[in-house]
Amino acid sequence: MTHRLRETPSPQADVTARKQALRRRLERLIGIAATEGNELLPLRNGDEIFPAMLQAVEEAEHTVDMTTFVYWRGDIAHRFAHALAAKARQGVRVRLLLDGFGSRLIERELLDLMAAAGVEVAWFRRPVRLSPLKQNHRCHRKVLVVDARTAFTGGVGIAEEWSGDARNPDEWRDTHVQVRGPAVDGLAAAFAQNWAECREDALYGPADRFEEHAQPGRAVVQVVRGSASVGWQDLQTLMRVVISGAEQRLRLATAYFAPDRYFVDLLCAAARRGVEVELLLPGPHTDKRVCQLAGGRFFEDLTASGVTIWQFQPTMMHAKVLTVDGIATLIGSTNFNRRSLDHDEEVMLAVIDEEFTARLDAHFDEDVTRSERLDPGRWRRRGTGRRALEAATAPIRHFL
Repeated sequence: MTHRLRETPSPQADVTARKQALRRRLERLIGIAATEGNELLPLRNGDEIFPAMLQAVEEAEHTVDMTTFVYWRGDIAHRFAHALAAKARQGVRVRLLLDGFGSRLIERELLDLMAAAGVEVAWFRRPVRLSPLKQNHRCHRKVLVVDARTAFTGGVGIAEEWSGDARNPDEWRDTHVQVRGPAVDGLAAAFAQNWAECREDALYGPADRFEEHAQPGRAVVQVVRGSASVGWQDLQTLMRVVISGAEQRLRLATAYFAPDRYFVDLLCAAARRGVEVELLLPGPHTDKRVCQLAGGRFFEDLTASGVTIWQFQPTMMHAKVLTVDGIATLIGSTNFNRRSLDHDEEVMLAVIDEEFTARLDAHFDEDVTRSERLDPGRWRRRGTGRRALEAATAPIRHFL
């Protein structure tokens, strides 16, 4: 009797199988098909992000659709307003959707400038017009779609805080991504979904193009939208699948770490089964101290399970990036907190591509060199005052 030896799959075959398995799990559980042939360019900080976005606007021929949570003040706010107005004057259809709470600080003169040029401006759920039940549900998406061929998403708002290169507390650290290929349609849908709530006019018109997308790259991308509704959300499923399926390494950079116990337990379980789990969080510079306190309640459990926590030192860490096993990345507007996962309109790209993931892992490595590692023993010895403040966040954790 002869026995056939089972061939050991090659490393590349193993990676291919794992990528395919992750893709099929996400498609089946979320119900959104991934697209192939996408080209993605990661952009770090305002010095890379804003020029790329403004160039895309300046090159627009037919349409510019943009939504943002934050549109505040500063030179960059003026540059975007003038760029959008210039394209509208040229006959390009320009639509700008602003969150009624997050963009409340925009200068009136910029709104007047854009309106006079023909930019269509809509507001998402302005607080003065809302019922109390809708006040807490915001549009946190950041999307720019130009000519239905190039799109951007990530964590950046339109404000002076995001200018520069994260060199000091006045220049926030953030990541955006430029997308070309079929996945652009998913980001266009994220804009259209919110625009439809705010405006009764037609969602598309003569300026819109419905042509076949080129496939300029190799990345597989699933566009996942989170909506302000009740019950388990697609973004929660996305996070659950990726964290529970991690086998080697999981790295999360997030501006606001304030999850519920369920997701903390997922991270702890991943670390206990041997996954290298690292969190990159804001350090001494944060614009929402209450979120930092809420997340701190879980640091003892996380570090006891083997999770490494890094705290970024130079400025506010505002990125929203998760990489897993060197093969996949989640990137978009979603923070690892209850607000993003339960309440707000968000958008996330699930990218299955080793090259793109490697670039973002390299960014993580560079950020770690400017971070301090949380000392578990020292954290356990923190004072009663700090513990009391952490406990005080419990009654409002659902809104953080």
